[in-house]
This record gives sequence, C-alpha cells and structure tokens, in this order.
Amino acid sequence: MDRQSLAQYFTGVMVKRLSAVEVDPEASNQHEFNGVNDLRRILGSNRISDKSSVFMYLNEEEDTESTSSAVTWYDARESNPDRTEFRLYFRTNPVMDRAAEGDLLLVAKDPDDKITIIVISSKSPMANQVLWLFEIPVQIESAAEVRDFATETAREIGYAERFILEELGVTTTEPDAGELDELISRFNGEFPSAKVFSQFARSTCNNLDIIADPDHTLLYWVEREELLFRRLERQQMADRLELGFWSEEGPDVDEFVSYSLSIQNRRKSRAGLALENHLEQLFISHNLNYDSQAVTENNSKPDFVFPGITEYRDDAFPADKLTILGVKSTCKDRWRQVLSEASRVPQKALLTLEPGISSRQTDEMKSNNLQLIVPAGLHETYSADQKSWLFDIRSFIFMIQERQSSVHQ
Repeated sequence: MDRQSLAQYFTGVMVKRLSAVEVDPEASNQHEFNGVNDLRRILGSNRISDKSSVFMYLNEEEDTESTSSAVTWYDARESNPDRTEFRLYFRTNPVMDRAAEGDLLLVAKDPDDKITIIVISSKSPMANQVLWLFEIPVQIESAAEVRDFATETAREIGYAERFILEELGVTTTEPDAGELDELISRFNGEFPSAKVFSQFARSTCNNLDIIADPDHTLLYWVEREELLFRRLERQQMADRLELGFWSEEGPDVDEFVSYSLSIQNRRKSRAGLALENHLEQLFISHNLNYDSQAVTENNSKPDFVFPGITEYRDDAFPADKLTILGVKSTCKDRWRQVLSEASRVPQKALLTLEPGISSRQTDEMKSNNLQLIVPAGLHETYSADQKSWLFDIRSFIFMIQERQSSVHQ
C-alpha cells in the first residue's frame, strides 16, 4: 500500500501545555496563548485578525466538544522596533471554558490555511498519542514545540497515525483509490457480511508471512480492510446523498441525523468484527485450538477461549492451561468488561489496536491481572516501561502453543 504523510494534512503544528494564566479566569482574563513566538514559523509575522477557526476539546470520556470561534495573531510589541512578542488571542468559547492548566494545546494549520485549535485533557490517552504523532517530548511543558512540515520531514501515515488523526477529527483520504474502486466493484455498492468482507480484504494482500510475522500480518489485514471499507462506504454514501433527505414537508433533518448515526455505528461495529475475523484466521493458520463467543458464567461471552469451552467447563482440566482473550479495537474504559467474563481464569488477556494507551490505564490493567496485547508495530507508541510489560501477537501465540502442547504430552 502507498503511504501518505502528515504534510498532506498539516503545514505545521505547535504543541504546548496550557498554563494557569491562559485558562484560569482567577489568574488572568487575557484570552491569549503565551510563549508562542515560534508559531511564526507556521503563521508568519503578519497580523491575522479575527480568523474563523475550529476549536475542539477532547477528554478521557470521549466527550468531544467542537465550536467555531475567531482568533487573532499579532505582535504585542509591534510599536517597539527592538522587541517582538507574538500572541494568539482567542475569544470566549465553550472549548476554552473547559480547558485547564496542564492540558495539551495543539494549534494546527492545514494546506488550505485553516487553523484548528485542539485542547486535550491531561488525563486523556489522546495527549500521549498526539505527542507521539508529532514526535514531541513527553515531558513538554508550557514552552511551545513547533513542527514546520515545509522545512521538516513529515512522518508517514500507517495504522497508528491514521487512528490518531481520525480521533482528532481529521478525515484521511484513501491511497490507491483507483485500485480500491476496481476491487470493490464486485459488490455493486452493497456491503457483504463482515466475515465475507474480511476474507475478501485478506485475498487482496500479498507477500505476507503469516507464520513468521503475525503482528505485521494482522495490522496489514486490518488496515487493508479499513481502506476497502471506506471506499465502498464512500460510494454508498454518495448515492444516498444524491437522493437527498426529503419529506412531504421539505428537508428531513431527522432522517439525515438517523442516517449519519447509522454510518458511525456501522463503522464501530465493523472495526471490531474485522479485528476478530482476522485474528481468527491467524489462530487457524497457527493451528491453535479455540472457541469464539462461547458462553461462560452469567451468560458472558468471551471473544476467545483457549483451548475451548469444553475444557473450560471441565473442572478437571487445569485452569492454568486455559486462556481467556478479549478483543477490542479501542480500549477506552471498556477494557474492564473483560475482567468478569470467565471466573475460572484469574488472569485475562486483552488484545487491542489502540496506540499509546496512558500509563495510568495500563497500571490499572496490571493491578487487575489483565495482560495487554498490542501488535509489535504499535509498541513504539508506548513508553519504555510499558513496552517491557506488553505482549505482542507472536508472543501470545507462542504462549498458547506451549500450553496446548503441554496438555497433549
């Protein structure tokens, strides 16, 4: 697959931690971002007055808020020929009302000169993800770090980068669009079942070593299906939008909202099903014994039980040879659901594709006896301490093979 780069979406970004005087009305009511002289590398040295910009707020509970508001970029010392002190002025708006000291501030400019200002709660895993995306030191404080993609090499976009961009509200385009359109033409604009579509996506992937490198294989399969899905979805949406949303009374807003929600729900559902489908193919290729979606206590249904539900229900079968695996494309706080899915197995495992989960969350997982599994290609988004604890898929498969082998001896 061809790779895009961040430069296709940003000409540059500035990242800093918000200080009290920038967000606390009791400390100051200046409505300006300080310490941003380096932002001139992106915005230039000319005054920008009342430019309509997008403000976004992201917190750990996926409670996103977005609004439009004007900003002004100016030199507070413009009358002094010997000094410059650039500031970015913002008006009162709902996003900045929620901002707190220590939150991460991202000021981004895109190739169309649009300015987007994103505030990310210091408690949100998105903060670490954004720092990784733009290669900013984790210990960043109120001093600004700037990335100017006119003069710096922008990183390529893979699965982790695309994931973070989508979380930031950036809609990424599909590379190889013509080739993808040709591949999905067989479906005539209609989605097949999730299992059939996953199988189709795998059939379009070549030169993958499923046995030697299951981590790369899984990420490639998932990313490939996501691209194919988005192209088919785009075709289907274009046809639907062409029809419009009308009732006898005129434009039908309720129908439009309902359609929009159905698109979002299908994306979330398909992402989870695709991951499970591709994992299942990996397990089959590695000759692992398992059952999926089998019922345990309290009508719980773990995603995978190794070596199977029959062994799980057999009290004579050693519990230390059983493995319970939960699968979630993104964790958020939903990882706790895995903890209660099978009482015979005290330590559960959870596989996710979410990059850069916060140390606070992974520490909580460890304290709850939950082992996190992340494809090796995403380990770089985690800290050194986290990486020493994480499993990759190859390690997990090897562990299951060892347990399976010891039972048969």
